[in-house]
Amino acid sequence: MSDEHGKGGQQDRLRNYYLGYTGVFIALILVLALLERHGLPPRWIGYAFLFFTIIIYAAIGIMSRTTNVSEYYVAGRRVPAIYNGMATGADWMSAASFIGLAGTLFLSGYQGLAYVMGWTGGYVLVALLLAPYLRRFGQFTVPDFLAARYGGNGARLVGVFATVLASFVYVVAQIYGVGLIASRFVGLQFEIGVFLGLAGILVCSFLGGMKAVTWTQVAQYVILIVAYVTPVAMLSIKVTGSPVPQLSYWEVLERVGRLESQIFDLPAEVQARQRYQERADALAVRIDALPASLTEEKQRLSAQINERKFDAATPMREVIALEKQRRELPANAEQARTRWGEQQRAAKERAAYPSHHAEAYPGATVEARNAARFNFLSLVFCLMVGTAALPHVLMRYYTTPSVREARQSVFWSLLFILALYLTAPAYAVFAKYEIYMNLVNTEITRLPGWIAAWGKLGLISIEDINRDGILQLAELTLNPDVIVLATPEIAGLPYVISGLVAAGALAAALSTADGLLLTITGAMSHDVYYKMIRPQASTQWRLVISKSLLLVVAVIAAMFAAQKPATILSMVAWAFSIAGSAFFPALVLGIFWKRANRQGAIAGMVAGLLVTLYYMLRVQFDSIDWLGLHGIGMEPWLDIQSTAAGIWGVPVGFIVIFVISILTPPPPAATQDLIERLRYPAP
Repeated sequence: MSDEHGKGGQQDRLRNYYLGYTGVFIALILVLALLERHGLPPRWIGYAFLFFTIIIYAAIGIMSRTTNVSEYYVAGRRVPAIYNGMATGADWMSAASFIGLAGTLFLSGYQGLAYVMGWTGGYVLVALLLAPYLRRFGQFTVPDFLAARYGGNGARLVGVFATVLASFVYVVAQIYGVGLIASRFVGLQFEIGVFLGLAGILVCSFLGGMKAVTWTQVAQYVILIVAYVTPVAMLSIKVTGSPVPQLSYWEVLERVGRLESQIFDLPAEVQARQRYQERADALAVRIDALPASLTEEKQRLSAQINERKFDAATPMREVIALEKQRRELPANAEQARTRWGEQQRAAKERAAYPSHHAEAYPGATVEARNAARFNFLSLVFCLMVGTAALPHVLMRYYTTPSVREARQSVFWSLLFILALYLTAPAYAVFAKYEIYMNLVNTEITRLPGWIAAWGKLGLISIEDINRDGILQLAELTLNPDVIVLATPEIAGLPYVISGLVAAGALAAALSTADGLLLTITGAMSHDVYYKMIRPQASTQWRLVISKSLLLVVAVIAAMFAAQKPATILSMVAWAFSIAGSAFFPALVLGIFWKRANRQGAIAGMVAGLLVTLYYMLRVQFDSIDWLGLHGIGMEPWLDIQSTAAGIWGVPVGFIVIFVISILTPPPPAATQDLIERLRYPAP
């Protein structure tokens, strides 16, 4: 009775704290909206949101500081189910979900629903197959489970490597998102914004580990869900008069469909696509003629420069532009083949007839439509198994007081996540409607200022290829990462809403990055240093090692993020394929098949991971300059893109574990007894 009373008192205090915090945040929004009407500059609104949120997160991190190992790694296993669900929701709703999901739905329409279906289905797998059993196991990390289940440190080491790799790719995407936010809304250089975001991440996780991260993530969930829902609700009121975008979604989708039927076949639009096709054909000819074509291009530019230098009527800016083109030419034929090949693919994409937003599995031929369908299903599969195998998600279920609350926590997680997922399709459709209505077929000289602001970050580009002075849809390139952040400006909403969205995106990126960094350093300090190198290490020294590694990994991740390696959602999808191929077969068979043994698990994890990495790298990249690799690209197998690389690695993992386990001795009786206890977890 006293335990129940204590739990009730704890939950009452938590509810009061977070209700008060929510009230203060809403009051801040209203105050900033009032100040904006009285002339407060937009940049100061950005500063207000940035510093308020960072200060709150830092305060929680400081108040949650701890030197207790259990609190640092698993929050003392005292997090109530509803708050763990909220923290998991924030941990899950990363920059990919907040920034990238609606953008992907905007660009790919129906095809983007693969992310919603895959991620949601993944949580069903977590609830049914993994969360209760891992909580029953009751250690700190996923490699802990692998070592105990399969015996020895071989499986643990492979698990550590896969944990670090998947989490690192994931965290780079989050820090990249932070850099975008800081550079656009605070006016900082992108690279400086990246390291500012890094500081925000560290203040949340450095002092208190999982304890600080958990309570910070609860606060971050409040901000990110308010920030995500508010602009869409305002857009819904503006366009349809309804404050519930999920209900007015279908009406706006029909309007978008009618606009697409009008815009896609406009003569100027068709002409622009023809120009891009001509460019793609010309680039193909240049690529085939290498290396002679590169020499000819250098000679042509040099001749033009010399001609214009001696022409007094030629503006100097034209000469400077031509000299820049010459300097930026590829240094050799191999580089030219890579660069011109990328330009050719981009031109082909712009030349292609656009797909309608609501069209399922678009394509000009039956083969193309079948390929789109297979890609869709493959991506859903990879995201499902990846969700179920992500170490930073699974670690959250170590923090609950009991197995029963672990199960309840999965329910709350899915409920809190659905609030965003049910809004994202509406976000994409409303954004597309605004762009079709207010941007397409507008005079280029009269385009709004936000176009140039986002263009400086390389996320929006405009090219008047048919030189009619009017912006056609084919001439507009939008990076998916810009849609959510720019939609308030696109729709002409008050700038305070843009600042609110930026604060939400920052909360989403920081919340996930905190958990990922803790997962990486936990695997390295707990599983490698403590479990394998120095088992007698003191509690204090273990935490020192973990915090030191946290700093090192965070700085390295920020350096990678500063290079802008890919879109946020692409990087996150790669992380899911890596995690799914490395962990899902070993975890599922480890729980539900007693015959699975150490040799099979190690071989299956390595094989699945290698197949996934091989396919991902060769399909995504034609060259990796910093490794000195060129001409490594290959055509996708069955037209499956690199984001679904796990479709090959996961089956390989299952097959290899099964075959090797059958061909080698079964695990010892003690291990089989452990499996029996895990399969029947206590309530």
